[in-house]
Amino acid sequence: MFPARSLLALLTLAALPGAASAQAAAAMQSLFESGKSNLIKTAELMPEANYAFKPVATVRSFGEILGHLANENFLICAGAKGEPNPAEGKDYEKTAGKAAMIAALRESLTYCDPVYRMPDAKALEPIELFGTKGTRLWAATLNVIHNGEHYGNLVTYLRIKGLVPPSSQGG
Repeated sequence: MFPARSLLALLTLAALPGAASAQAAAAMQSLFESGKSNLIKTAELMPEANYAFKPVATVRSFGEILGHLANENFLICAGAKGEPNPAEGKDYEKTAGKAAMIAALRESLTYCDPVYRMPDAKALEPIELFGTKGTRLWAATLNVIHNGEHYGNLVTYLRIKGLVPPSSQGG
């Protein structure tokens, strides 16, 4: 997970013009890469038999959270890129099987990679996403935050099943 202090500093930098924006973009890429690694390792760590696990009936299953993340990675990163969502009409929450879910998650995260290597001038261009005006960097920030929020959900599911989350394994 991401320390709140680091996220607050990043959001402050993301709002600043000029040289600070380069620092924000570099920090954002680092957070994205760390989160990406944790998400993929989490998907690989959970046994397939537990992909349907829900702690209570009113929440998404482990697998559905991964599918939701794949859906939203495509949607948010398409907005950040300024292009149509390449997964429009797909619902990865309905993906069956661990291997297929991991593949969908990887594909969505790979699709996002270029967003976190955008030149500063492009990162600061205005866009609109979900009816809100912001910059491409704002959309990238939203994506990192969203992935982090749901990684927190997945950590809880892993711990309930007696597994140690990747971010707690050390190394």
